[in-house]
Amino acid sequence: MTLKTKGKGTPDDPWRLKTPPQTSAFTMHRDKKDGKDVLVCTVGKTVLLYDARCLDDLDAMLKTHGDWMELGAADEQKDAKAGTVEAWGRSKNNPVGGWYGLKKGLRGRFAMYVPPLMEALGRAEVEHNPRGNRMRAI
Repeated sequence: MTLKTKGKGTPDDPWRLKTPPQTSAFTMHRDKKDGKDVLVCTVGKTVLLYDARCLDDLDAMLKTHGDWMELGAADEQKDAKAGTVEAWGRSKNNPVGGWYGLKKGLRGRFAMYVPPLMEALGRAEVEHNPRGNRMRAI
């Protein structure tokens, strides 16, 4: 699979990505924490962790959804808009039964940082508008 980004996704050579509006750069890489496969997302000096299974789970959900879905990125402390990728990423009804974000206080913004990686891996299409971006499965 050809990546649309630079980096191999390792701690020494992370994927270099941009948020959907293309306004902020961040990196992601795969790693293990407490025996769990994780995605380590570094935004400036802030480090967020997401359960790596979110890639397969989000792909499956988008394929079932079958159409564009609003991202709706929001911080953990804010409610996610119903019917968005962000709401799904913290829902009791998703495959992990809650948050894919693993760092208490920094579990939100799932829909800001995971969709660009899905796009880079060739698993989704993501819009790049200033606001109101959506994604869909490929």
